[in-house]
Amino acid sequence: MNNLKISGTGTAVVTPFTPGGEVDYPALEKILDYQTHNGIDFLVALGTTGESVTLSEIEKERVISVFKENKNGLPLVVGMGGNNTQAVCESIRNTDFNEIDAILSVVPYYNKPSQQGIYLHFSAIASVAPVPVILYNVPGRTGTNMTASTALQLSRDFDSIIAVKEASGNMQQIMELLRHKSDTFAVLSGDDALTLPMIQLGASGVISVVSNVFPLLFSEMVMNARGGNEEKALQIHYQLLEFIELLFKDGSPSGVKAALECMGLCHSFVRLPLAPVSEQLKEKIALLVNKISLK
Repeated sequence: MNNLKISGTGTAVVTPFTPGGEVDYPALEKILDYQTHNGIDFLVALGTTGESVTLSEIEKERVISVFKENKNGLPLVVGMGGNNTQAVCESIRNTDFNEIDAILSVVPYYNKPSQQGIYLHFSAIASVAPVPVILYNVPGRTGTNMTASTALQLSRDFDSIIAVKEASGNMQQIMELLRHKSDTFAVLSGDDALTLPMIQLGASGVISVVSNVFPLLFSEMVMNARGGNEEKALQIHYQLLEFIELLFKDGSPSGVKAALECMGLCHSFVRLPLAPVSEQLKEKIALLVNKISLK
């Protein structure tokens, strides 16, 4: 087990698709080059933003290979979660973890497990994972909230559970996590718009969607917030806030892919059941991309 300490800005990287619906591996390489040369601290593959649930196992393996070949020395976190504990553990056992530094594992969705079920699910994952585990709490997508007490208990019981990506939007819960966590357990924002206040309260960083588009600017905000330059961090926060809101208006990653298409980095295609953003929203996103890029 490595001694990875996760902090700063990580990008939940999109998985680009061709007009024919295939994974666009050359575009993925272009995106990773853009990310690794613009201030990002770590990369996240096959997360929600990467549309991992719509990829085949063969596609996932090749996507991970592209990340490994193009991560430019940055830590690589790979999404490995699901609502079938046995299947997730089997997938972990069958994965080549060379060049993978940690896994990001979401709270089980659809089943709506109890807190004890969540605890046992992540206990099983931590017991088989050969790399550190980052928990991912996003009740708006999973239908179930992992409480602060469950996350804290897991962090105390398993040294390999090193962080939680917290995207509940519940500031009371977030403050409970931050107040009672150990110095070795990191709380990461899972909500771009709440990243600054979470860091001000003690979070270690973020796994971001908006940094797909503005990695240097968003990393600068995080760096300034963590370094105590709150005036500069607040300036960037408000500079990006309207853009962040637009990215999620018609669903994610549809919005961020529309922005990346405006920048010439990839097409805006998504896989069903996701749909592209409306043309009206796409125009607004493009205007803001140009406006922010010119500042």
